[in-house]
Amino acid sequence: MKLLAFLPFAAAAATVPQSVSYDGHKVFRVPVTDDGSFLRSVLDKLDVSIWQPPSKKGAFADIHVPPHSLAPFEQALQGHEVITMHQDLGESIRNEGTYQVYAPGAPNSTWFNSYHAYSDHLQWLNDLASQYSKNAKVITSGNTLQGNPITGLHLFGSSGGGKKPAVVLHGTVHAREWIASMVVEYFINELLTKYGTDNTITSFVDKYDFYLFPIVNTSNRMWRKNRQTTSGSSCLGHDINRNWPYKWDVRGGSSDNPCAEDFRGRSAGDAPETKSLSGFLQKVKNAQGLKLYIDYHSYSQIIMTPYGYSCSALPVNHGELQSLAKGAVDAIYRIHGTKYRYGPICSTIYPATGSSVDYVADVVNADYTFTAELRDTGRYGFVLPPDQIRPSGEEAFAGIVYLLANMKLSIKMCLSE
Repeated sequence: MKLLAFLPFAAAAATVPQSVSYDGHKVFRVPVTDDGSFLRSVLDKLDVSIWQPPSKKGAFADIHVPPHSLAPFEQALQGHEVITMHQDLGESIRNEGTYQVYAPGAPNSTWFNSYHAYSDHLQWLNDLASQYSKNAKVITSGNTLQGNPITGLHLFGSSGGGKKPAVVLHGTVHAREWIASMVVEYFINELLTKYGTDNTITSFVDKYDFYLFPIVNTSNRMWRKNRQTTSGSSCLGHDINRNWPYKWDVRGGSSDNPCAEDFRGRSAGDAPETKSLSGFLQKVKNAQGLKLYIDYHSYSQIIMTPYGYSCSALPVNHGELQSLAKGAVDAIYRIHGTKYRYGPICSTIYPATGSSVDYVADVVNADYTFTAELRDTGRYGFVLPPDQIRPSGEEAFAGIVYLLANMKLSIKMCLSE
């Protein structure tokens, strides 16, 4: 097997709280040389975790391999090009950076210098709501499988909350995508700290009700799904973003195997997180209208639009969505030169059924729906260094500012396939 190592990972000492050790685990990138069927057939037989699936020729599959699967993985891919992303995932996680100690009651921009423990995220949100009580309120959309509240902030302007069209943003639907929670929190910080002093931000907060949920899924550090059990299987977890009750069982966009990373669940919407969020979104839509919905993920640097369930069906406002996505991508690039792509989910990456974006577009009937894959494109993957938190937030915020400034009224329908 030909191994090509990426640049050496940063060697700074760090301590990161972990309940699971990933010492000796490796992450590899494998170029896809066919339609992905060869790699899928190999990976289906191995106990590995898929960071990026083998979607199409010319793409890459990123694979997290635990020590006990290393020998069979190397044997199965002998003669194929394999690139090492993380030589030791445990060390890479430690090198993410030391958790910064958060002093309750003192939220400030140093929050974005590091990642944080879940309890500190909750404290930070509560502290912001207290500090900016005229413009923020702590809310929940329901509970996770573990019973943790899906906690966020409701931001509103001078006329009060709950009266204007809604903007709903959330992150970390897949638990290992930590940068997504930090980016959503960066949005919260920008909207609150600049309200009343920045004319553009003030106009947005006065025009819309913002509902922002940084963390949806509170499972383990390298876990994608929730931790839900499935009768008849010892494998844990439902993929929350394949579980939404719309186009849930369309073939090719999810798995019915409980051991698969994209297991859709036994029935549509049976994940507690899906039930909580879908109910919240419908309630908001009925009460005040849902103007914009964005689901933030990592990684790949893409802004995507409906649909995931089909590569031929398009929403009637497809052209407008593409124009907005392009504008957001251009705005992102102007901040730090980071190159994003854009396009419909299915044709841009791969089919994805039972996704939140398709559900919110066609069932909740929001005016605009997007999903975003944040930094990076695979050098670090889900273990993005903390020095990229702030620039990730800055450029992503430029993207959403563009969307908020350029959205128009639209009526959406589904074009026939």
